[in-house]
Amino acid sequence: MNIKNFTPRLYQTNILKTCKEKNTLVCIPTGLGKTKIAIMLTIERLKEFQNTKAIILTPTRPLANQIYNEFKECTSIEESKTFLLTGKINPNKRAKIYDNSNLIVATPQTIQEDIENKRLDLTNTSLLVIDEAHRSRENFANTVVAREYIKKAEFQRILALTASPGSTKQKIEEVCTNLNIEAIEIRTENDEDVTQFIQNKDIEYINVEFPAELKKIHDLIKEVYKSKIENIKSFNISKPTSHITKVDLINLQLRLQKEIKNKNNAAFYGLFLTAQLLKLSHAMEVIETQGLNPLNEFLIKLETETTKSAQAISKEKNIIKAKELCKNLIEKEIDHPKIEKLKEITKKIIEEKADSRIIIFATYRNTVDNIVRTLNNIGIKTTKLVGQKEGLTQKQQIEAIEEFNSGKYNCLITTSIGEEGIHIGEADIAIFYDNTPSSIRKIQRSGRVGRLKPGRIIFMITKGTRDSAYFWKSKKDENRMKSILYKMKENKFELKLQKSLNEF
Repeated sequence: MNIKNFTPRLYQTNILKTCKEKNTLVCIPTGLGKTKIAIMLTIERLKEFQNTKAIILTPTRPLANQIYNEFKECTSIEESKTFLLTGKINPNKRAKIYDNSNLIVATPQTIQEDIENKRLDLTNTSLLVIDEAHRSRENFANTVVAREYIKKAEFQRILALTASPGSTKQKIEEVCTNLNIEAIEIRTENDEDVTQFIQNKDIEYINVEFPAELKKIHDLIKEVYKSKIENIKSFNISKPTSHITKVDLINLQLRLQKEIKNKNNAAFYGLFLTAQLLKLSHAMEVIETQGLNPLNEFLIKLETETTKSAQAISKEKNIIKAKELCKNLIEKEIDHPKIEKLKEITKKIIEEKADSRIIIFATYRNTVDNIVRTLNNIGIKTTKLVGQKEGLTQKQQIEAIEEFNSGKYNCLITTSIGEEGIHIGEADIAIFYDNTPSSIRKIQRSGRVGRLKPGRIIFMITKGTRDSAYFWKSKKDENRMKSILYKMKENKFELKLQKSLNEF
C-alpha cells in the first residue's frame, strides 16, 4: 500500500509526524489538502497494522463520494477492499462489507447505526478520521462513534480535520475532549511552510442602503416583536429586551421544553411566546438581508401553518399590513437593493470573462430560488445546490457540482451545503449575498475560491442591519479562534491536563 499521483508538501509531512504519534486535531485553510494528510496517515497505519481497517467519517453524501474518489486516485489500496457507505446501502450488505474492507468512507450516522445494531465492531480499526470535526459536539454521531472507538479499538489513532473548529476556547476544547485529542496542528496563510501554496484572494465589499420602503415593512414587524418581547422578562431573562438575541430565545425555548416535562404549566405560555418571537425575528432578518420575495413567501407560509404561534402572528394587524405592502412592492418590481446590485455585478463579470465561475452563498432556500430565477431571467446560466431536505437528491447534488465545474453554468447558488468541504475547483469568485455570524461558515464559504488559482470574494452588506453585524462578528470570531489554537498548540500540556481531569 502506497500513496500515488501526488507529492506531499513540507507542511503536510510536518503535520503527519505529529499525527503518527498522537490523536491530532488538524486545522488548516480550505484548499491546502487536509484529505491528503488523511491519505498519508491511512497508508502509514494500514502498513504498520496489517489486516486492519481505516474509517473516514464525513458529514454529507456528496462529500463522502468526493473523498472516496480521492482515496482511489491517490492510494494503491485494493479497490475491492475500498468502500463508500451511506444509509442508502442495505444494512445486511454493509455488515458483510465491514468484514472484507481496508478502507471505509461513510457518513457518521451510518457508522453509528451499524455500531448500535452490532453490525460493526471497531476492535480491528487502526485509524478513525473525522472530517469536518467541528461537528463533534454534544452527543452528535461523530462523538458517539469516537467514544465507541476509544473503548473498543485495539490499535487506536484519531485524526480530526477542520478549517475551523470553533470560535471559543470552550467549543474547541469540547471537540478535543469528545475526540480524545492529544495534539493540535494549525496553519494559516501566514505560516512559512504554507505561504507558497496560498492563492491570492481579492476581497471586495459592496455596501447597500436599507431603503425606506423596506424599512417601513421592517418597522411594522418590529412593533409586533417589541410588544411581545416585554413579556419574556417574566421567564428569568435578566438581559435588557433590546439585547435579547435569537440565541437567547432558542436557549429559553430549550429550557421551557424541559420545564414542561416537569409539569410547569406556565412554560406552555412561554413556549407560545418564544415561538412567535423567533418567527418575527426571522421575518425581520429576511427583510433586512434577503429581499421581498423571500419575506412574502415566509408570510404566506405562516398563514398555512397550523401552529398557534403562526396563526397568532398572521392575525396581527401590523403583519397583515406588512404583507400587503410587501405584495404591492413586488408588483411594482421593487426589491432589496442587493438583488439589483447582484445582477449588475454578475453581468459585468460574465461580460468581462464569458467562462467565469461564480458561486453565490445565501442562507435560505427561498432566497436561492429567487436568485436563480433572477439571474436566469437576464440570461446568466445559473443552477442551484441545496440539501436533500430542500429538494435535491444526492445524484442531483453531484450533477449540479459537475455541471458547474464543466462550464455548463456560470453561476452556482447554494445554501450551507456548498460551504462544507465539497470541492468546487473551478470557482473564480465567491459572493456572500448575505453574511453569517458563524466564523466557521465564513471560513468555509471563503475557502470555495482560491484553491487552485487566485480568486475573488465579494461581501454584500446592507448597512445598519444584522447583515453588517453578522459580518463583523464572524470576522472577530475568526481572529480569536486562530489565536486560541496557536496558544493551545504551544501549550502542549494543556490538552493532557484536560484529558487527565476528565478521566479523574
